[in-house]
Amino acid sequence: MTALSIVVPCFNEEACLGELHQRLSAAARSAVGSDYELVLVNDGSRDGSWAAMQQLAETDRNLVAINLSRNHGHQLALTAGLDLSRGDIVLIIDADLQDPPELLGPMLQAMREQDADVVYGVRKSRAGETAFKRATAHGFYRLLSRATEVDIPLDAGDFRLMSRRALDALLAMPEQARFIRGMVAWIGFRQVPFAYDRHERFAGETKYPFSKMVRFAFDALTGFSSAPLKLASHFGLGLSVGSVLLVLYIAYAWLAGHSIQGWTSLMLVVVILGAIQMFVLALMGEYIGRLYNEAKGRPLYIVQDIAGGDGQKARLGYLADATAKSDKPGGKGKRPTK
Repeated sequence: MTALSIVVPCFNEEACLGELHQRLSAAARSAVGSDYELVLVNDGSRDGSWAAMQQLAETDRNLVAINLSRNHGHQLALTAGLDLSRGDIVLIIDADLQDPPELLGPMLQAMREQDADVVYGVRKSRAGETAFKRATAHGFYRLLSRATEVDIPLDAGDFRLMSRRALDALLAMPEQARFIRGMVAWIGFRQVPFAYDRHERFAGETKYPFSKMVRFAFDALTGFSSAPLKLASHFGLGLSVGSVLLVLYIAYAWLAGHSIQGWTSLMLVVVILGAIQMFVLALMGEYIGRLYNEAKGRPLYIVQDIAGGDGQKARLGYLADATAKSDKPGGKGKRPTK
Protein backbone atom coordinates (compact mmCIF):
# COMPACT_ATOMS: atom_id res chain seq x y z
CA MET A 1 0.00 0.00 0.00
CA THR A 2 1.04 3.57 -0.63
CA ALA A 3 -0.21 6.78 0.95
CA LEU A 4 -1.60 8.24 -2.28
CA SER A 5 -2.59 7.05 -5.74
CA ILE A 6 -3.39 9.44 -8.58
CA VAL A 7 -5.43 7.80 -11.34
CA VAL A 8 -5.48 9.34 -14.81
CA PRO A 9 -7.35 7.83 -17.80
CA CYS A 10 -5.70 8.89 -21.06
CA PHE A 11 -6.90 8.76 -24.67
CA ASN A 12 -4.71 10.43 -27.32
CA GLU A 13 -3.09 12.70 -24.72
CA GLU A 14 0.54 12.53 -25.90
CA ALA A 15 0.82 16.33 -25.97
CA CYS A 16 -0.26 16.63 -22.33
CA LEU A 17 1.71 13.80 -20.71
CA GLY A 18 4.99 15.65 -20.06
CA GLU A 19 3.36 18.61 -18.34
CA LEU A 20 0.87 16.30 -16.60
CA HIS A 21 3.64 14.15 -15.14
CA GLN A 22 5.62 17.14 -13.93
CA ARG A 23 2.69 18.89 -12.22
CA LEU A 24 1.20 15.72 -10.71
CA SER A 25 4.57 14.63 -9.33
CA ALA A 26 5.18 18.05 -7.77
CA ALA A 27 1.71 18.12 -6.21
CA ALA A 28 2.06 14.57 -4.85
CA ARG A 29 5.51 15.20 -3.35
CA SER A 30 4.25 18.38 -1.73
CA ALA A 31 1.31 16.50 -0.19
CA VAL A 32 2.75 13.14 0.93
CA GLY A 33 6.47 13.13 0.14
CA SER A 34 7.70 10.18 -1.92
CA ASP A 35 5.02 7.69 -0.80
CA TYR A 36 2.74 7.94 -3.84
CA GLU A 37 2.02 6.39 -7.22
CA LEU A 38 0.83 7.86 -10.52
CA VAL A 39 -1.42 5.44 -12.38
CA LEU A 40 -1.72 6.40 -16.06
CA VAL A 41 -4.20 4.30 -18.06
CA ASN A 42 -3.79 4.24 -21.85
CA ASP A 43 -7.29 3.70 -23.23
CA GLY A 44 -6.39 2.43 -26.71
CA SER A 45 -4.77 5.69 -27.83
CA ARG A 46 -3.92 6.03 -31.52
CA ASP A 47 -1.07 8.51 -31.01
CA GLY A 48 2.20 8.05 -29.14
CA SER A 49 0.65 8.12 -25.65
CA TRP A 50 1.68 4.57 -24.71
CA ALA A 51 5.28 5.04 -25.86
CA ALA A 52 5.46 8.28 -23.85
CA MET A 53 4.06 6.51 -20.78
CA GLN A 54 6.65 3.74 -21.08
CA GLN A 55 9.45 6.30 -21.22
CA LEU A 56 8.10 8.05 -18.14
CA ALA A 57 7.81 4.73 -16.27
CA GLU A 58 11.48 3.98 -17.02
CA THR A 59 12.62 7.22 -15.39
CA ASP A 60 10.08 7.48 -12.55
CA ARG A 61 9.70 4.61 -10.07
CA ASN A 62 6.48 6.18 -8.77
CA LEU A 63 4.72 5.85 -12.10
CA VAL A 64 2.61 2.88 -13.22
CA ALA A 65 1.55 2.84 -16.87
CA ILE A 66 -1.33 0.54 -17.82
CA ASN A 67 -2.08 -0.28 -21.44
CA LEU A 68 -5.61 -1.55 -22.12
CA SER A 69 -6.10 -4.02 -24.96
CA ARG A 70 -8.43 -1.62 -26.83
CA ASN A 71 -10.42 1.55 -26.32
CA HIS A 72 -12.85 0.76 -23.50
CA GLY A 73 -14.15 4.30 -22.95
CA HIS A 74 -13.38 6.86 -20.27
CA GLN A 75 -15.43 5.34 -17.45
CA LEU A 76 -14.04 1.81 -17.87
CA ALA A 77 -10.48 3.13 -18.27
CA LEU A 78 -10.96 5.04 -15.03
CA THR A 79 -12.34 1.88 -13.43
CA ALA A 80 -9.22 -0.04 -14.49
CA GLY A 81 -6.96 2.57 -12.91
CA LEU A 82 -8.96 2.59 -9.68
CA ASP A 83 -9.04 -1.20 -9.54
CA LEU A 84 -5.26 -1.46 -9.94
CA SER A 85 -4.34 1.43 -7.63
CA ARG A 86 -2.96 0.71 -4.17
CA GLY A 87 -3.18 4.03 -2.32
CA ASP A 88 -4.85 4.69 1.03
CA ILE A 89 -6.19 7.84 -0.64
CA VAL A 90 -6.95 8.11 -4.36
CA LEU A 91 -7.20 11.21 -6.52
CA ILE A 92 -9.13 11.00 -9.81
CA ILE A 93 -8.11 13.54 -12.43
CA ASP A 94 -8.25 13.84 -16.23
CA ALA A 95 -5.15 14.15 -18.38
CA ASP A 96 -6.12 17.44 -20.04
CA LEU A 97 -5.16 19.50 -16.95
CA GLN A 98 -8.47 21.34 -16.88
CA ASP A 99 -8.64 20.26 -13.24
CA PRO A 100 -5.51 21.75 -11.57
CA PRO A 101 -3.28 19.11 -9.90
CA GLU A 102 -2.16 21.79 -7.43
CA LEU A 103 -5.54 21.48 -5.69
CA LEU A 104 -4.49 18.09 -4.29
CA GLY A 105 -3.05 19.68 -1.13
CA PRO A 106 -6.13 21.80 -0.28
CA MET A 107 -8.45 18.88 -1.06
CA LEU A 108 -6.44 16.58 1.21
CA GLN A 109 -6.59 19.21 3.96
CA ALA A 110 -10.37 19.50 3.52
CA MET A 111 -10.71 15.72 3.77
CA ARG A 112 -8.79 15.64 7.05
CA GLU A 113 -10.44 18.67 8.62
CA GLN A 114 -13.98 17.52 7.80
CA ASP A 115 -13.29 13.81 8.40
CA ALA A 116 -14.65 13.05 4.92
CA ASP A 117 -14.31 9.97 2.74
CA VAL A 118 -14.88 11.87 -0.51
CA VAL A 119 -13.97 15.41 -1.53
CA TYR A 120 -15.49 16.17 -4.92
CA GLY A 121 -14.71 19.13 -7.13
CA VAL A 122 -17.57 21.51 -7.95
CA ARG A 123 -16.95 23.74 -10.96
CA LYS A 124 -17.50 27.45 -10.29
CA SER A 125 -16.47 28.34 -13.84
CA ARG A 126 -15.57 26.41 -17.00
CA ALA A 127 -12.91 28.25 -19.00
CA GLY A 128 -12.37 27.41 -22.65
CA GLU A 129 -15.75 25.73 -23.17
CA THR A 130 -18.42 26.85 -25.63
CA ALA A 131 -21.71 28.36 -24.52
CA PHE A 132 -23.47 25.27 -25.92
CA LYS A 133 -21.30 22.93 -23.83
CA ARG A 134 -21.88 24.98 -20.67
CA ALA A 135 -25.63 25.20 -21.29
CA THR A 136 -26.06 21.48 -22.00
CA ALA A 137 -23.94 20.54 -18.97
CA HIS A 138 -25.98 22.87 -16.77
CA GLY A 139 -29.25 21.37 -18.02
CA PHE A 140 -27.98 17.78 -17.81
CA TYR A 141 -26.94 17.97 -14.17
CA ARG A 142 -30.24 19.51 -13.13
CA LEU A 143 -32.29 17.02 -15.14
CA LEU A 144 -30.28 14.19 -13.62
CA SER A 145 -30.80 15.59 -10.13
CA ARG A 146 -34.59 15.64 -10.61
CA ALA A 147 -34.84 12.27 -12.36
CA THR A 148 -32.63 10.04 -10.21
CA GLU A 149 -33.24 8.53 -6.80
CA VAL A 150 -29.63 9.33 -5.79
CA ASP A 151 -28.57 12.81 -4.70
CA ILE A 152 -25.88 13.43 -7.33
CA PRO A 153 -24.05 16.76 -6.77
CA LEU A 154 -24.61 19.50 -9.35
CA ASP A 155 -21.73 20.66 -11.59
CA ALA A 156 -19.39 17.96 -10.30
CA GLY A 157 -17.33 15.75 -12.61
CA ASP A 158 -15.03 12.84 -11.82
CA PHE A 159 -12.35 15.08 -10.26
CA ARG A 160 -12.34 13.97 -6.62
CA LEU A 161 -10.35 12.60 -3.71
CA MET A 162 -11.47 9.32 -2.13
CA SER A 163 -10.51 7.28 0.90
CA ARG A 164 -9.63 3.61 0.50
CA ARG A 165 -12.82 2.40 2.20
CA ALA A 166 -14.94 4.53 -0.15
CA LEU A 167 -12.99 3.20 -3.14
CA ASP A 168 -13.40 -0.40 -1.98
CA ALA A 169 -17.15 0.16 -1.73
CA LEU A 170 -17.13 1.55 -5.28
CA LEU A 171 -15.14 -1.42 -6.59
CA ALA A 172 -17.70 -3.79 -5.07
CA MET A 173 -20.10 -2.61 -7.80
CA PRO A 174 -19.31 -4.66 -10.94
CA GLU A 175 -21.85 -3.14 -13.34
CA GLN A 176 -20.84 -2.71 -16.98
CA ALA A 177 -22.44 0.65 -17.89
CA ARG A 178 -20.66 2.85 -15.38
CA PHE A 179 -21.43 6.41 -14.34
CA ILE A 180 -18.77 6.76 -11.70
CA ARG A 181 -19.73 10.12 -10.23
CA GLY A 182 -23.23 8.75 -9.65
CA MET A 183 -21.88 5.49 -8.23
CA VAL A 184 -19.69 7.42 -5.78
CA ALA A 185 -22.72 9.42 -4.67
CA TRP A 186 -24.67 6.17 -4.21
CA ILE A 187 -22.16 4.57 -1.80
CA GLY A 188 -22.72 7.28 0.78
CA PHE A 189 -20.16 8.03 3.55
CA ARG A 190 -19.33 11.65 4.30
CA GLN A 191 -18.84 13.55 1.04
CA VAL A 192 -17.98 17.25 0.93
CA PRO A 193 -17.76 19.70 -2.01
CA PHE A 194 -14.65 21.60 -3.04
CA ALA A 195 -15.34 24.61 -5.27
CA TYR A 196 -12.76 25.53 -7.91
CA ASP A 197 -12.36 27.22 -11.29
CA ARG A 198 -11.85 24.82 -14.19
CA HIS A 199 -9.08 25.76 -16.60
CA GLU A 200 -8.77 25.46 -20.35
CA ARG A 201 -7.47 22.23 -21.83
CA PHE A 202 -3.65 22.27 -21.84
CA ALA A 203 -3.31 20.78 -25.34
CA GLY A 204 -5.26 18.79 -27.92
CA GLU A 205 -9.01 18.67 -28.26
CA THR A 206 -11.91 17.30 -26.25
CA LYS A 207 -12.48 13.55 -26.34
CA TYR A 208 -16.20 13.99 -25.66
CA PRO A 209 -17.99 14.99 -28.87
CA PHE A 210 -21.74 15.53 -28.84
CA SER A 211 -22.57 11.88 -29.63
CA LYS A 212 -20.53 10.63 -26.66
CA MET A 213 -22.07 13.26 -24.41
CA VAL A 214 -25.56 12.02 -25.35
CA ARG A 215 -24.57 8.40 -24.74
CA PHE A 216 -23.00 9.32 -21.41
CA ALA A 217 -26.12 11.23 -20.34
CA PHE A 218 -28.36 8.31 -21.30
CA ASP A 219 -26.17 5.88 -19.36
CA ALA A 220 -26.50 8.15 -16.34
CA LEU A 221 -30.28 8.34 -16.59
CA THR A 222 -30.87 4.64 -17.20
CA GLY A 223 -28.28 3.60 -14.63
CA PHE A 224 -29.67 5.63 -11.77
CA SER A 225 -33.29 6.24 -12.56
CA SER A 226 -36.43 4.41 -13.63
CA ALA A 227 -37.87 7.73 -14.82
CA PRO A 228 -37.64 6.79 -18.55
CA LEU A 229 -39.69 3.65 -17.88
CA LYS A 230 -42.18 5.68 -15.86
CA LEU A 231 -42.39 8.12 -18.76
CA ALA A 232 -43.15 5.21 -21.08
CA SER A 233 -45.90 4.01 -18.75
CA HIS A 234 -47.40 7.52 -18.67
CA PHE A 235 -47.37 7.59 -22.46
CA GLY A 236 -49.15 4.22 -22.53
CA LEU A 237 -51.76 5.38 -20.03
CA GLY A 238 -52.38 8.56 -21.99
CA LEU A 239 -52.75 6.63 -25.26
CA SER A 240 -55.21 4.24 -23.60
CA VAL A 241 -57.37 7.10 -22.36
CA GLY A 242 -57.19 8.75 -25.77
CA SER A 243 -58.21 5.52 -27.49
CA VAL A 244 -61.27 5.11 -25.25
CA LEU A 245 -62.33 8.70 -25.94
CA LEU A 246 -61.86 8.16 -29.68
CA VAL A 247 -63.99 5.00 -29.61
CA LEU A 248 -66.73 6.85 -27.72
CA TYR A 249 -66.64 9.68 -30.26
CA ILE A 250 -66.89 7.25 -33.20
CA ALA A 251 -69.83 5.44 -31.57
CA TYR A 252 -71.59 8.73 -30.90
CA ALA A 253 -71.08 9.94 -34.48
CA TRP A 254 -72.38 6.64 -35.90
CA LEU A 255 -75.48 6.68 -33.71
CA ALA A 256 -76.14 10.32 -34.61
CA GLY A 257 -75.95 9.51 -38.33
CA HIS A 258 -72.93 11.71 -39.02
CA SER A 259 -70.52 10.57 -41.69
CA ILE A 260 -66.95 10.31 -40.44
CA GLN A 261 -64.45 11.76 -42.91
CA GLY A 262 -60.79 12.60 -42.71
CA TRP A 263 -58.32 10.11 -44.15
CA THR A 264 -55.46 12.57 -43.54
CA SER A 265 -56.29 13.02 -39.87
CA LEU A 266 -56.65 9.25 -39.49
CA MET A 267 -53.20 8.66 -40.94
CA LEU A 268 -51.79 11.39 -38.71
CA VAL A 269 -53.17 9.65 -35.63
CA VAL A 270 -51.77 6.30 -36.81
CA VAL A 271 -48.32 7.80 -37.39
CA ILE A 272 -48.27 9.55 -34.00
CA LEU A 273 -49.39 6.41 -32.18
CA GLY A 274 -46.80 4.32 -34.04
CA ALA A 275 -44.01 6.79 -33.21
CA ILE A 276 -44.91 6.82 -29.51
CA GLN A 277 -45.07 3.03 -29.43
CA MET A 278 -41.63 2.77 -31.04
CA PHE A 279 -40.27 5.29 -28.51
CA VAL A 280 -41.64 3.23 -25.63
CA LEU A 281 -40.21 0.03 -27.12
CA ALA A 282 -36.83 1.73 -27.54
CA LEU A 283 -36.78 2.71 -23.86
CA MET A 284 -37.67 -0.81 -22.81
CA GLY A 285 -35.03 -2.19 -25.18
CA GLU A 286 -32.38 0.04 -23.60
CA TYR A 287 -33.07 -1.40 -20.15
CA ILE A 288 -33.24 -4.96 -21.50
CA GLY A 289 -29.93 -4.41 -23.29
CA ARG A 290 -28.33 -3.33 -20.03
CA LEU A 291 -29.63 -6.48 -18.34
CA TYR A 292 -28.24 -8.56 -21.22
CA ASN A 293 -24.77 -7.03 -20.87
CA GLU A 294 -24.77 -7.55 -17.13
CA ALA A 295 -25.89 -11.19 -17.48
CA LYS A 296 -22.87 -12.05 -19.64
CA GLY A 297 -20.56 -11.33 -16.71
CA ARG A 298 -17.58 -10.30 -18.82
CA PRO A 299 -14.57 -8.53 -17.21
CA LEU A 300 -14.93 -4.78 -17.31
CA TYR A 301 -11.52 -4.26 -18.92
CA ILE A 302 -8.52 -6.17 -20.26
CA VAL A 303 -4.96 -5.02 -19.59
CA GLN A 304 -2.45 -5.79 -22.33
CA ASP A 305 0.73 -4.47 -20.69
CA ILE A 306 1.91 -2.79 -17.50
CA ALA A 307 5.04 -0.65 -17.26
CA GLY A 308 6.31 -0.03 -13.74
CA GLY A 309 4.46 -1.02 -10.62
CA ASP A 310 4.71 -4.27 -8.75
CA GLY A 311 2.11 -6.98 -8.28
CA GLN A 312 -1.05 -5.21 -9.39
CA LYS A 313 -4.18 -7.29 -8.72
CA ALA A 314 -7.48 -6.93 -10.55
CA ARG A 315 -10.96 -7.49 -9.13
CA LEU A 316 -13.07 -6.23 -12.02
CA GLY A 317 -10.84 -6.90 -15.02
CA TYR A 318 -8.37 -9.31 -16.60
CA LEU A 319 -4.61 -8.85 -16.68
CA ALA A 320 -2.95 -10.26 -19.78
CA ASP A 321 0.44 -8.80 -18.93
CA ALA A 322 3.35 -10.02 -21.04
CA THR A 323 5.53 -10.14 -17.92
CA ALA A 324 3.03 -12.04 -15.77
CA LYS A 325 4.13 -15.22 -14.04
CA SER A 326 0.74 -16.84 -13.69
CA ASP A 327 -1.66 -18.38 -16.19
CA LYS A 328 -4.62 -18.82 -13.86
CA PRO A 329 -8.01 -18.27 -15.51
CA GLY A 330 -9.46 -14.93 -14.51
CA GLY A 331 -6.08 -13.74 -13.25
CA LYS A 332 -2.99 -13.06 -15.29
CA GLY A 333 -1.99 -14.61 -18.57
CA LYS A 334 1.42 -14.27 -20.16
CA ARG A 335 2.03 -13.97 -23.87
CA PRO A 336 3.11 -17.20 -25.59
CA THR A 337 6.82 -17.21 -26.38
CA LYS A 338 8.32 -18.57 -29.57
